[in-house]
Amino acid sequence: MIEQKTYKLGAKSREITGKKVKNLRLNGEIPAVIYGHDTKPQALTLNRSEFSKIYAEAGISSLIDLDIEGKSTVKVISHEPDLNPVTDEPIHVDLYKVRMDEKIKTEIPLEFVGESDAVTQLDGSLVTNRDNIEIECLPADLIPSIEVDISQLKTFEDSINVGSLKLPANIELLTDPEEVIASVEEPRSEEELAELEESAAEEEKEALEKMQEEGAAEGEEAAAEGEEVAPEAEQPQTKEEDQKK
Repeated sequence: MIEQKTYKLGAKSREITGKKVKNLRLNGEIPAVIYGHDTKPQALTLNRSEFSKIYAEAGISSLIDLDIEGKSTVKVISHEPDLNPVTDEPIHVDLYKVRMDEKIKTEIPLEFVGESDAVTQLDGSLVTNRDNIEIECLPADLIPSIEVDISQLKTFEDSINVGSLKLPANIELLTDPEEVIASVEEPRSEEELAELEESAAEEEKEALEKMQEEGAAEGEEAAAEGEEVAPEAEQPQTKEEDQKK
């Protein structure tokens, strides 16, 4: 089990809000908000590179000593930051202030280690169904991750469930203990792969045909609507009608 490490992060109070925070990001800073049940939400600014480095290690399950402009230091845990969809850099983060005498609910990441004979020797495919578990504990008892040893998976019948994880006694598990975390899937035969390819090709064909049918139906409907609203064609007048005029 990995021991808890102390992380320190500096922060500044922030008055800039709304679209103007774009200027902060251009200067290598990111907007943040700290809150807690006994704390009014406070707008902050963090150094992006400093936060990114700490978050890469601390994640969402480690305590961070947040130093706000050198005036006060509070213990927080970070939520997952909002990321720039292009650069993957953090653009905003929420920080939760904790009380050391009050239990919190959070998620702890799972770290898969070791090698599975069912993968290396039987050519199976490792299947992981979760990358974290939900727990409850005092902030001081938080751990950054939990190791899952996949060397237990020696055959395709083996599996690892949540209840088999080794947790410290002071951490309460909230995730269903019967839920399977990892297993190994048998390699598919050539016949199965051929069937899958055939099925995929058939589904693609049906999807294309359906799109074509819907497109044709929409065209017919549009044409019908056009006929309804189009002005009636001028009918040729008879000789008698022309004489009446």
